Amino acid sequence: MEHEKRDHALLSASGANRWLACPPSAKLEEQFPDTTSDAAREGTLAHELAELKVRNYFYTTDFGKRKLNAAVKKLQKEDLWQDEMMGYTDQYLDYIRVVAMADRIQGTAEIEKRVDFGRWAPGGFGTADCLLLKGNQLHVIDFKYGKGVPVSAEENPQMMLYALGARDMYGILYHFDEFHLHIIQPRIDNVSEWTCTEEELLEFGSYVKERSALAIDGAGEFCPGESQCRFCRAKAVCRARAEENVRLAFSQDKGKLPPLISSEDAGRYLSLGEDVKKWLEDLKEWALGECLAGRPVLGWKAVEGRGSRDWIDMDAAFGKLAKSGLAEEAVLWEKKPLTLAQVEKLLGKKDFQDAVGEFVVKNPGKPALVKESDKSEAITNKVTAAEAFAEGGES
Repeated sequence: MEHEKRDHALLSASGANRWLACPPSAKLEEQFPDTTSDAAREGTLAHELAELKVRNYFYTTDFGKRKLNAAVKKLQKEDLWQDEMMGYTDQYLDYIRVVAMADRIQGTAEIEKRVDFGRWAPGGFGTADCLLLKGNQLHVIDFKYGKGVPVSAEENPQMMLYALGARDMYGILYHFDEFHLHIIQPRIDNVSEWTCTEEELLEFGSYVKERSALAIDGAGEFCPGESQCRFCRAKAVCRARAEENVRLAFSQDKGKLPPLISSEDAGRYLSLGEDVKKWLEDLKEWALGECLAGRPVLGWKAVEGRGSRDWIDMDAAFGKLAKSGLAEEAVLWEKKPLTLAQVEKLLGKKDFQDAVGEFVVKNPGKPALVKESDKSEAITNKVTAAEAFAEGGES
């Protein structure tokens, strides 16, 4: 399937997190072009590779090794191709194999399947990466190539809409009691699984019906927030988001307060200010685009940033310097080793570990502040009594 040429619904599954939370955003977004980025194109390329491998695994007769190799070679000619995609998509395929073989239940696999959930959200449809239909179980498996924010399968609107659509499509042949949602995000080692009953899924469907009715009409209340605004095409100039962030940034509590904030205050301010920072960055990017297009933004202008110099012909310049007596190899060139990450990328993770893994030590990273919901283990500089006595010995 040509992933970049897919149609997109107004009420898409991939955008459900946004239009369910903020119904009028669906119509508001229609005024803006659907742009892409290198990261998005890279993700599309990885998805195409993943699809080829899964298709070869389940439908070897129709899509055998020769067809697979030819299709992979074609993808390898793309400018955004990276060899590491092979390893990451192998992890995705291995996960699907495990799910497919579990419980010894024979099932059917649907790959890159367009599912229609229009019964719940008018005109709504999306493309599920992999569906496994196993007796009374429906497995919805999603491959995510992003490495920014870990995505959870728990009550994930996109995945639940796929499940609703698949339930409607295959309801004549199957009766599903269990709906298993899986997200595999291999670049950050994130695997998330969640299971719900048919009753829970239909309860979600009723909620979708209510919210989608508002979204189709551009009705309901705007509800700006970090999650729903992240990928909204109107996020830079949405008035509701602007007013909410101005309120968060400049509103003050009434009444007499202590001169110093508490740790509780600090935590609250950090949470409130998260989207303020993102909003200002989005707004500046939009304003720069307006100024460059000749549309003035009151009080602001676009200027040329600090430039850089580059050689027109480095070989010719170095040759001339060498003729003047400058030792080319000793002075003009600097020998630098590849970084550990570059060597690992060159060899691949497994070969790198087998060859030189014994020479690698992982140093602790610089402390970073994250939300309490982050899965990373908390650290502290506080020394325990045991550590203190171990360091100091007897006195």
